[in-house]
Order: sequence, then C-alpha cells, then structure tokens
Amino acid sequence: MIMAKVEVCTFLLALSFVSAQYQPNWGSLDARPLPEWYDQAKFGIFLHWGAYAVPSYGGGSAQGASEWFWWDWQGEQKQWAVDFMQRNYQSGFTYADFAPSFTAELFDPDAWADLFQAAGARYVVLTS
Repeated sequence: MIMAKVEVCTFLLALSFVSAQYQPNWGSLDARPLPEWYDQAKFGIFLHWGAYAVPSYGGGSAQGASEWFWWDWQGEQKQWAVDFMQRNYQSGFTYADFAPSFTAELFDPDAWADLFQAAGARYVVLTS
C-alpha cells in the first residue's frame, strides 16, 4: 500500500514539472514552487545509495561521506582516500569496478516501507 502511495506521489511530482518551463539558471530554478504535499510533510527520508556503498567508507566529516568517496579519492585525491584504496584494493582498481559488487542482495523494499511509515515519514527520495 505504501509503495502505491509513493508511486502516485512520484508520478504527481513528475507531472507538476512537465507543464512548467524553466531556464538553465538559478533564478529560474529557484522560482519553481514547492509541491504543497512536500511543503506540509514536515518529515521525509532521503536515501543515498549507490556503488559508493561497496567500500562502505565514510570516515566522518573530516574524511567525507561515502557518497563523496569518488570525489575524495579521484577528484581531490585526498590522502586518506588514496591510502584506503591502496590498503584494500588492487592497483588499477577503478570506481566502476565497485558496480558488480553492488548487488543489494539484502534489500527488502517492503520492510523499508514499513519502517519509514512507522517512523512517520511522509515521503522517501532515493538518490544514487
């Protein structure tokens, strides 16, 4: 039941953006209205889940969060991230090499939906 509600909300949200025309600049994007349901929800959950979950490294604010792992490792080449990769992965390992290990084998969407509903969440956004 909750998944059906999430699908309807996602569809309605997408539909609300289809009819609007925005320009590729902050002024135009900032002019878009918040959907009423979102503005009134008060509590929602954003899930950050992707290939960066495979190394499971998020060493705290000083060392970044796991969703920034690629940037810390390859973009800024922060020493902690480079050291972590050298200690745990073979030379030449790339970010794309994490993908086959991202299996989500224990993912149970019904259990997640039950948990989010019990917590009082009015919306859930998955970002990867």
